[in-house]
Amino acid sequence: RLEEFLKKEVDLELSTLPDFEERVIDFSEVEHLMNSINTIPAPCAPVINPQAPNAATGTSLRVCWGLFSDDTVECYQLCYKPVSNERHSDEQAEHTLKVKETYCTITNLLPNTQYEFWVSALNASGISPPSERAVYVTAPSPPTIKTKMIRSCENAALVCWESRDINPVDSYMVEL
Repeated sequence: RLEEFLKKEVDLELSTLPDFEERVIDFSEVEHLMNSINTIPAPCAPVINPQAPNAATGTSLRVCWGLFSDDTVECYQLCYKPVSNERHSDEQAEHTLKVKETYCTITNLLPNTQYEFWVSALNASGISPPSERAVYVTAPSPPTIKTKMIRSCENAALVCWESRDINPVDSYMVEL
């Protein structure tokens, strides 16, 4: 019977045309809801760490910070400037770096100089408020030994030096 059925010619034309209504559906509310689900909030302010021991050389500083939330962060914006009582435009210039990690080593700094640092977190939704500001200090330059003033005898030696730093140095360590 199947063979007979397949041999027959079947007319697939519809006797009447379907009557479809043209409707315009407003999906703007649904689209807004879908977008709000996928939107991530701007991150919270990071917390900058105080200067760690051995985190400085005469010309560099290692700055670290953390984020105490589960915020999504794409990168951080680290800002810094030298701390100065004087108002020199070049010395007071703010510097900004984009950083992927929660730490950064800043180079080409002045020896024995205080720098003020603050950091913000960024993601697709925006930028966080800045962290509190932290002051870091570069290590002093090594002193210059005054070789013409060196004196010695059997049980003692006199060594004189001078600091090349503008800011006062707290102490010196003499090694023999």
